[in-house]
Amino acid sequence: MRVAAPVDGEVIPLDQVPDKMFSAGTMGPGFAVLPTGEVFSSPVDGVLTMVFPTKHAFAVTTDDGVQILVHIGLETVALKGDGFEALAAKGDRVSAGTPVIRADLAAIGAKVPSLVTPVIVMNGKDFDVSSPSLDDPAAVVTVTGKG
Repeated sequence: MRVAAPVDGEVIPLDQVPDKMFSAGTMGPGFAVLPTGEVFSSPVDGVLTMVFPTKHAFAVTTDDGVQILVHIGLETVALKGDGFEALAAKGDRVSAGTPVIRADLAAIGAKVPSLVTPVIVMNGKDFDVSSPSLDDPAAVVTVTGKG
């Protein structure tokens, strides 16, 4: 299964995210995007299993059980939803590319340390996750079953 970039922008390795929780891989393997677009879409086909009340992050679970977290910006939870608009709801079946959150990057960027958006395979220990391909936003990492 391929995990796409959820937003237009520059794909970067997770170790370049200026937050140790993400850059050290503590939350799981993945990649990040320095967004230029304001619409954040599902990176995979699956069910939207979480849209945080503050709309700064969402999670999608694939039919194979892969859990993907998209976290828009750093320290954005403190904005309490200001600058974010939900375009989909928990429980919705989504495809890769289905819009989930719209974010006002100018308003948000002025209030947080970074707009970098980590994309994490939350249960990556249960799967084989490839190293990021920084050249193909449609397939940044590939996730397969172990074994």
